Amino acid sequence: MITKKRVIATLLALPLAATTAHAQDSAGFPAVKISGFGTGALTWADTDKAEFARPNQASGSSNNIRTGVDSNLGLQADMPVNSWLSLTAQGLVRKDAEDSYGAELSWAFAKARISDELSVRVGRVGLPVFMISDYRNVGYANHMLRPPAEVYSQVPFNSIDGADITWQHAFGDTSVTTQLAYGNVKSPVSGGIHIKGKGIAALNVSAEHGPFTVRAGHATAKVSIDDSVSLNTLLGGLRTAGAGYRFAQLAPLAAEIEVSEKRATFSSLGLAMDWNDIVVQTEFAKRKTKAYINDTSAWYVMGGYRIGKFMPYVSHSRLKIDGTVANTVPAACPAGYPAACTPTLQALGAGVRRLSNTGVGQGEQSTNTIGVRWDFASSVALKAQVDRVKPKNGTGLFTNPQPGFNDTVTVGAVALDFVF
Repeated sequence: MITKKRVIATLLALPLAATTAHAQDSAGFPAVKISGFGTGALTWADTDKAEFARPNQASGSSNNIRTGVDSNLGLQADMPVNSWLSLTAQGLVRKDAEDSYGAELSWAFAKARISDELSVRVGRVGLPVFMISDYRNVGYANHMLRPPAEVYSQVPFNSIDGADITWQHAFGDTSVTTQLAYGNVKSPVSGGIHIKGKGIAALNVSAEHGPFTVRAGHATAKVSIDDSVSLNTLLGGLRTAGAGYRFAQLAPLAAEIEVSEKRATFSSLGLAMDWNDIVVQTEFAKRKTKAYINDTSAWYVMGGYRIGKFMPYVSHSRLKIDGTVANTVPAACPAGYPAACTPTLQALGAGVRRLSNTGVGQGEQSTNTIGVRWDFASSVALKAQVDRVKPKNGTGLFTNPQPGFNDTVTVGAVALDFVF
């Protein structure tokens, strides 16, 4: 399937390729540096009642082997204009909100170097809300085969259209980096809907001292959801039933559920250590919204140890729902109401419960992981990983679950990561 995003990325790549060739033939013409990354992976799960997928993927793997869950390919072009200005574009091909592979323009910005410590980027830039935000899709740059979904599923946005400013300064042996970003985004999510982030402001501060890195971040936004037929149907049903059957609480419930420029916040704290072959990484993150999108808390801790070119590792991650919209739909209608009243309320109540249990792709779960990384060649690593995923009070982060699914699932994957 040829998507609009893929066409855009292809058109972008053509002039970049032409520019590279021209740079080799014309003295003084700015040279374009082409680099890239990718992952070729096989993923499977031991269930036929649901599908394991990365956050925001429309489909995944059940009791079959799939390539699309953990595979991707990225291409980046960097062109210096002069001593203080440069241009960067990055395209990414992967399976995301659609069943088929699609291409997206993940970065496209101009960077101005104001001084040795200060720089500004304008255009489409990465959204700095996680410890590995800038390279979360670069498998080779990450210790584990994939970022823990429990934490990284909480924010559906990877980039924003706007600007950021970065300040770096050394205080003795400690290097501090402060990044402030502001912009807007409209991102497709699984289920054929789009989430808009308006007025996104994100602050990211990190400090590096020897083998230790500490990072803290906070982001705010006004969030809207478009194109959701099921959500719009539920909202219309609540308002119609509230007016027709005179249940005053249903209209306010619809207003609370509706996601139209509702305020959302996201805070996170991370720590990493790479010391004497010992590798440790951990993050804690918390999301709050003024809509039906669940308030959540999540964390993970990972530890590994290098033995030559091998690094075995283990991790544990957990996602917890902190708060949901109170379901004020009555279980039944009083005596004397029309016969259709009670079935209507039961259907509306079930719809609200589904939202409360899942939010936007959010359900409680925990994962125990064991894996090994083998850096057998320059810029190439082979990884094997086994996850034991346990949903709680629902279907967790699994996609396309069958009714009643709440099984603990074993997921296996092998991946070849590379950069060039």
